[in-house]
Amino acid sequence: MADVLDEEETHQRLDELGDWELENSHIAKVFEFDDFAAALKFVNQVGNLAERYDHHPDIDIRYNRVRLALTTHSEGGLTPLDFDLAGDIEQSIV
Repeated sequence: MADVLDEEETHQRLDELGDWELENSHIAKVFEFDDFAAALKFVNQVGNLAERYDHHPDIDIRYNRVRLALTTHSEGGLTPLDFDLAGDIEQSIV
């Protein structure tokens, strides 16, 4: 189990990520693609990363837009795992 990050740690980690936004107890980002096929390919890549982490984002697909939201439900807030997965999504996929 990971510890929930305090407000200062959360904002520090968020600043390191860049375009992700804090929404209540989640971090979220919207990704845009050329078409639905590209968006779906991205979602599958995120799914593979999520399986490796055993940590799964909320995913919303709207044609060429994908919104990801991360939180650690079992801990009731944001943990390092959320930011680690978001960072790997940025480095490996985007």
